[in-house]
Amino acid sequence: MEYDIQLTKLTKNFGDLAAVNEIDLRVARGELFGLIGPDGSGKTTLIRIMVGLVRADQGQALVSGFDVVSRLFEIKQNIGYLSQRFSLYPDLTVVENIRFYGDLFKVPKPEMREREKQLLAFSRLEPFSNRRAGALSGGMKQKLALCCTLIHIPAILFLDEPTTGVDPVSRREFWDLLDDLRKRGTTIFVSTAYMDEAARCDRVALMYAGKLMAVDTPDKIPERYPYHLLEVILAEPVRKVHLLEGVAGVRSVQVFGDRLHVGVESLEGMEAGIAAALEDQEEARPQVKEIRPGLEDVFVELIK
Repeated sequence: MEYDIQLTKLTKNFGDLAAVNEIDLRVARGELFGLIGPDGSGKTTLIRIMVGLVRADQGQALVSGFDVVSRLFEIKQNIGYLSQRFSLYPDLTVVENIRFYGDLFKVPKPEMREREKQLLAFSRLEPFSNRRAGALSGGMKQKLALCCTLIHIPAILFLDEPTTGVDPVSRREFWDLLDDLRKRGTTIFVSTAYMDEAARCDRVALMYAGKLMAVDTPDKIPERYPYHLLEVILAEPVRKVHLLEGVAGVRSVQVFGDRLHVGVESLEGMEAGIAAALEDQEEARPQVKEIRPGLEDVFVELIK
């Protein structure tokens, strides 16, 4: 198997904080790889090391077969990087922004015009090609930023939480574009805080406090959940957490919107035990059913 990204014992400290802590990772050519973690977990630092913006204190990072310290020039010819705050020029139109970045990457004019047409069609921004970037919606800005990143046809794409603050419909459309890129053979490394986005990746890594807690396919990671999982639907779930934490056999209680996810050692008698614990607090018997753990359930448990 050919790998476009190879990280070995990669470490980066900021004072006493280990932002990246001895990370080993391989990402295959053509893979859509997702990095999940809360703010401050080290996701951005890890990506910035791989694109050559931050130098690691220890370890080695190879991107497209080149060392990020000694062969950065070669790497930059092969990658595209979309940061959390990509710099579009609000007074330039969609087309003008794309052409500006094409000039930065020294794309020949005849090729640029052809790629411009392809990118506008690919991103469905053709009807807005003459609109100023500052007048675009958040989702359209991210699509334009992706077009600017792709103008030189990078083999590897690094995206740092590209859909944060974008509406759900635009998020889905953006990920549809990533799916298209993957089918064309582009290697994509993307960090995200959204579990539904992570589920669309070939593999994901759960990152916390500078370490990778788990690396596997989205359907395999839930198998690491150590308990049976019950979903409990009830009124005011946040106020009821402490009532269930004291129930015999309960090992974990987490709030998920209007319901609780309760990890238990055994299913036997748990529905009755939960109902009894809530008896004085609930007008109606709570709805309790067994469910399959999700990525977020596993992530919360691994952090604990």
